[in-house]
Amino acid sequence: MKHRIVVLGAGYAGAFAAGNLARRLSPADTEITVVNAEPDFVERMRLHQLAIGQDLAFRKLADVFAGTGVRLRLARVAGIDPERRTVAVTGEDGDGELAYDTLLYALGSSVAHHGVPGVAEYAFDVTGRSSALRLRERLAGLGKGGTVLVVGEGLTGIETATEFAEFRPDLSVALAARGELGAWLSPKARRHLRQAFDRLGITVHEHTGIEAVEPTRAMAADGTSIPAEVTVWSAGFAVHPIAAASGLEVAGTGQIVVDRTMRSVSHPDVYAAGDCAYAIGENGRPLPMSCASAGYTNMQATAAIIARLTGSEVPTTGLKYHGNHISLGRRDAIFQMVDGDVRSKSWYLGGRTATWLKAGILKGAGWSIVHPTFGMPKRKRRLATAPDRGGVRAAA
Repeated sequence: MKHRIVVLGAGYAGAFAAGNLARRLSPADTEITVVNAEPDFVERMRLHQLAIGQDLAFRKLADVFAGTGVRLRLARVAGIDPERRTVAVTGEDGDGELAYDTLLYALGSSVAHHGVPGVAEYAFDVTGRSSALRLRERLAGLGKGGTVLVVGEGLTGIETATEFAEFRPDLSVALAARGELGAWLSPKARRHLRQAFDRLGITVHEHTGIEAVEPTRAMAADGTSIPAEVTVWSAGFAVHPIAAASGLEVAGTGQIVVDRTMRSVSHPDVYAAGDCAYAIGENGRPLPMSCASAGYTNMQATAAIIARLTGSEVPTTGLKYHGNHISLGRRDAIFQMVDGDVRSKSWYLGGRTATWLKAGILKGAGWSIVHPTFGMPKRKRRLATAPDRGGVRAAA
């Protein structure tokens, strides 16, 4: 019988991993199924562009995996039973259950409300296509002088605020930061960021924690009322509680605790990649939820799965950050180099050159997803056989 690999989620981590597994493992031995709620591959890093009114093309996952042997199941994950090695799903075709021998959990993350009153009811976000489209509709209804407040000074907040201000200069855009804007950047990069905000007319409320969101304003911790016909919440990410509910060992964040190979420390048949993995980087700290982490963790997870199934030595891939790429609209950007402790180096790249670099990274990431079998070897690796379930010998 074939070894059943089930990949949950087809974002940057899951889609790339599924294509990589299909490219390197023999279909005579393996059966790969991807479960995803949406029919398209969604470039999450571009959703702030979609929200402000720009048109983006989405590639059908059925087309992405056509000819690869990967099976696509359009459904939502309703539950996981790691003892029985099954996944419960629900979708347009009804409820069902998928059995697996190896599970790759890559369901990503959503916006974190942090329990702030009014966020769930009144705020918008750009963490998913449906939420970005909801925001797009609301922004389209704002007239000249409409007020937009972006909450959160991280990469998502900065890119959202600058994109909105550049594409809709008729709006009054503001950003609320708990600390100093760009505090983690080098002094020159921080100055570049502030100049970009000034050029785009973005009002910055530093050292301002938002403690409540209302229909037309946000309330700061000090009692200040900030006008906001639209509040965009970008103050962090949260993972789905389904991993914790399944009995997998998770961290306080709800992320699956994994070893250096992205294997669950509690259930060796389960791997995790992307935002849902609690993985320790080379600097001894947990990897942040980001596209870069999705790349590092999915490459490590797929390499480990392939090695263990084929009886090879498990390789280790790098888990070290080299820099942050920050778009500041379509015509400006920052590339900040960091050291091994993720502290900003003095050197940074800004302006048009950084814009081209960021565009190239986005295009390269998208291209690698929609060409999952590029460079496919003429001979794929066969699995190490033994009489246990799935035709694969046990591997440490």
